[in-house]
Amino acid sequence: MRTILPLNDQWFYRPEYVESEVNSGIDVNRYEPVLLPHTNVELPYNYFDDKAFQFISTYKRKLDIPVDAKGKRLYVDFEGVMSYAQVYLNGVKAGEHKGGYTPFSIELTELAEYGGSNMLTVVVDSTERDDIPPFGAVIDYLTYGGIYREVQLRVVESVHFGAVFVQTPEALAASKGVRVAVGLEGMDAKQDDLTVALRLLDGDSLKAETGPTAVTAGDMTLELKELNGIQLWELDDPKLYEAELTLLRNGEALDQLTVRFGFREAEFQPDGFYLNGQKIKLLGLNRHQSYPYVGYAMPKRAQRRDADVLKEELGLNMVRTSHYPQSRHFLDRCDEIGLLVFEEIPGWQHIGGEAWKEQAVKDVEDMIIRDRNHPSIVIWGVRINESQDDHDLYARTNELPHKLDPTRATGGVRYIAGSELLEDVYTMNDFVHDGGHMKYLAKEIRNYDTYDDTEGVDGETTGLRQPSFVTKLDHPVPYLVTEYNGHMYPTKRFDQEERVMEHALRHTRVQNASYADEGIAGAIGWCAFDYNTHADFGSGDKICYHGVMDMFRLPKFAANVYRSQKRVEQEIVMEPVTYWSRGERNIGGVVPLVVFTNCDEVEFIYGDERKGVYRPSQEKYPALPHPPVVIDELTGHWGMKWEDAVFIGYVEGQEVIRRRYSRNPVPTELRVTADDTLLEAGDWDVTRVVVDALDEYGNVLPFYADPVSVEVEGVGELIGPASLSLIGGRIAFWIRTQGEAGNIRVKVSALSRFNPQELSILVK
Repeated sequence: MRTILPLNDQWFYRPEYVESEVNSGIDVNRYEPVLLPHTNVELPYNYFDDKAFQFISTYKRKLDIPVDAKGKRLYVDFEGVMSYAQVYLNGVKAGEHKGGYTPFSIELTELAEYGGSNMLTVVVDSTERDDIPPFGAVIDYLTYGGIYREVQLRVVESVHFGAVFVQTPEALAASKGVRVAVGLEGMDAKQDDLTVALRLLDGDSLKAETGPTAVTAGDMTLELKELNGIQLWELDDPKLYEAELTLLRNGEALDQLTVRFGFREAEFQPDGFYLNGQKIKLLGLNRHQSYPYVGYAMPKRAQRRDADVLKEELGLNMVRTSHYPQSRHFLDRCDEIGLLVFEEIPGWQHIGGEAWKEQAVKDVEDMIIRDRNHPSIVIWGVRINESQDDHDLYARTNELPHKLDPTRATGGVRYIAGSELLEDVYTMNDFVHDGGHMKYLAKEIRNYDTYDDTEGVDGETTGLRQPSFVTKLDHPVPYLVTEYNGHMYPTKRFDQEERVMEHALRHTRVQNASYADEGIAGAIGWCAFDYNTHADFGSGDKICYHGVMDMFRLPKFAANVYRSQKRVEQEIVMEPVTYWSRGERNIGGVVPLVVFTNCDEVEFIYGDERKGVYRPSQEKYPALPHPPVVIDELTGHWGMKWEDAVFIGYVEGQEVIRRRYSRNPVPTELRVTADDTLLEAGDWDVTRVVVDALDEYGNVLPFYADPVSVEVEGVGELIGPASLSLIGGRIAFWIRTQGEAGNIRVKVSALSRFNPQELSILVK
């Protein structure tokens, strides 16, 4: 049977490469102990050299291989190394891999010393090599460096399971079936003594099974038919099953593999997207997998939490993994919570030479083989994001997924109108909406061949162009918007009130346009989280402030555009877009006052005066499920007394939420909360801690910027600096474990305004 041993501890790291040290042991004077995932250099939050991580480094680890592994096959599996790796065992090169976003395995069988200690060395080239996508030109994101995902040692028999693909044909039929394509490694000839058995599991319950099926070749297919009582994978109830495969020789188990999957049917049609026969408007954002300080190197819990943020906090039903395959932990969580995924290959505008193109095709293959059992993934992105047409390349990248996975649609993200459509879905980055202030600039800077400047119902330009204007085809095709807003209106969480309001309204207008057009399957905004970028982009401090949340996953007002589309059964949302001060906006005042809400009505009270009850603005946003409330009746002049405000939300005539804002906010409470207070020992774990400076009504003080200091004691450590300035009244940081069980105590102190706050985290 296979044995899996995590190899995420006991590594030693040196931020340089010395050729002679490939054959040497670990000099503790020159190598520092590290845990994986690991970034090759921790960076500041902003303002740093974007070449700081672009160097060659060396990782070493002692590897004790038991005697009983002799006669078996030995592999070391890497989930992600940025971006070129050479792997050595005992000074002998075992293999190499190009590409930072896909997994790879290196066989150690012939090089290993069994029953003794071995030296595993990994040389990691994190420079931007022009033979590896996405490199070769400028890129609007950072790729960081290091062994930034997990590693494991895999010991298997000479014949063992390879790639497995679980399909659910006719998932909507009353009597369902499962078809499992099984690949066997190590088959050099027909072996009559081998059989494979399949079991369908629902937790601990056995739903169906096959008897042992004789192995006649390295590839075989097993089927289960006439399955009843099977539950579909749905957005609100994402039911998962397991296919358990057992390889036997003369009845004795040699290998076992369990694959999780779901029964579902996902189709893109010219009139929209259908999940299990039900039409669903796709509401999504793009995700970069980067974090402050450590870049890509975040473990399982952080990856999973991002999926929770997108689905549970923001209320999305889709995410695009811009612009590369992302952590399996993130995708696993998308499966579990019902978050649809558009996954795409690495790249950003640039297409390189022949070696580069071959690697791009290989990226397609590796992505699909790794991820095709995830029910959350409904479309493959097989074109380099925003690249020019390349018929020969994209004919290959589109043909390959149809061979490897005929169950899913393909898309190719473009920004060119009339671009050649080879894929199943015309996927388009549509940055046409500019708020009505620069109508024709978009045409010039984005190469739009046609520009729809039709006035919208709110007096602004239309949020999205009609699909037929973009595709230039004489017939409708499946159509999905994959980016909008973003660089058109970069906005910081603490920006002036009129800007954060306009930022939110731009998301509102585009989503309203998406919901209004039956020919658009949905719209995926740019983007979920701010991200570090190269000097060629962003705001000069190495950050693109394009997210509806900042890099710490703290929401901007625009996040509430998405939150407010939730059903009231999920969450009651009522978020006025205001800092509630008379002098924050140009000229002064707070009107128009926009309230993002899913309530039926909002009552507004100013001081002791009931101003009125307001309903969502259906006339401006008629297609949006929950339009914002717009209040424009608050008058007053400089010198008048400024009053408190109260907003009361009603659903079916009943008060369900109340928010109060102070005319005279004063710092009252320093609130410190952790996402998780129970972490796991072993591989390093992590939790985010959020610090809020609050006024007397519990609202964040939007311009509070005093520093706080963080002290950590026990079996944990702080990621990033110990002295932090609040940004817009808030800041967050991550606490990481060190592999040991015990307690972590976190103390956050302010210089003068607040009492120190402490919290405890248990690691077990």
